[in-house]
Amino acid sequence: MESEMRSIGEMARDSGLSVSALRFYDGAGVLVPAWVDPVSGYRWYGPEQLEESRLLARLRRAGMPLADIRLVLAGWSGADTDLVRKLLQAHLRRLELGLSDARNEFSTIRALLECRENPMTSLRTTTVRSAVFAPDLAAALDAVRFAASTDPELPMLGGVLFDIEGDMFRVVATDRYRMAVARAAATGHGGPRVQIIVPSPLVDAMRALLSDDASVQLTVDGDRVALETGNGQAAGQCLDHDFPDYRRLIRLPAGRRALVDVPAFREMVETGPVRASEVREQDGVPCDLTVLKVAADGVVTVCEDGDDDQDRIAVNREFLLQALAAGARDELLLEFGAPTAPLAIRRTDTEDTFSLLMPVRLEN
Repeated sequence: MESEMRSIGEMARDSGLSVSALRFYDGAGVLVPAWVDPVSGYRWYGPEQLEESRLLARLRRAGMPLADIRLVLAGWSGADTDLVRKLLQAHLRRLELGLSDARNEFSTIRALLECRENPMTSLRTTTVRSAVFAPDLAAALDAVRFAASTDPELPMLGGVLFDIEGDMFRVVATDRYRMAVARAAATGHGGPRVQIIVPSPLVDAMRALLSDDASVQLTVDGDRVALETGNGQAAGQCLDHDFPDYRRLIRLPAGRRALVDVPAFREMVETGPVRASEVREQDGVPCDLTVLKVAADGVVTVCEDGDDDQDRIAVNREFLLQALAAGARDELLLEFGAPTAPLAIRRTDTEDTFSLLMPVRLEN
């Protein structure tokens, strides 16, 4: 039987659906394997299911709701295709109406943006000299670097924000789906608040110099930034963009906090069940999701398939693992708000270093 059928891995390779997506669609009753090994639980798919899986992948990429997909697959092989055609037409109509509405709203927003005054002072008139303790700066950069964007369409997010105000020196990075914030002590700058965006390659060059247990000099001169250490200097142009106001993005209602043992929790995440995301999430790229919930006793668990707890939250598994590593502690606090609010990952020794992960919508 197996020689005539595809394993779940082979089906994923040939259909364009991930293994986790195939598991999800099996559990949802949309694409049920032709045979499941009663001993190992391994899924096998019949030759005729390849066409269905490819059709399913196309419909999901087009954003069709799962309820409609069920009917399309059910009517696909029938003699009467009228229902299928009507479902496709109805979804295309929804997409066209949605695009038209979005164009109108964006036109209004652009007009408002063009009329809006920009009170920011040009960075080219700003000079800053600040002393920072090298280990503090190294730890801060390590805590946020993972969250910097690599999307060429959003160059203003392709670096790390240096936010300098008196003895407060914060570094921030975000790619829209996650944000990381950290703080290092600084001295020497008594002027107004200054913000610059240091491109990621320059951030990496700066980090490579921070090996000594000493104070280093950070200088901002117009649109250039330089870091001088006992090991050398890293300098270059700042990004000529404004960073979003991160302070309003991190003001979240207090949620339930749960202390996790990071090594044990990491293993649970790495070996636990995963879900498939909507293909429209996170730049149109499907991702494996870890679904979490916190019990009344403060124990955090990874939800099994079929767990429909209303307080569960789904996050990109890779991003979660990266945030745990960036936390650089054996114990971290996970803060759960509403299922639609970001998951906060905080250190126990400071409120100034944390990361936020945007939740991902689960398939319905």
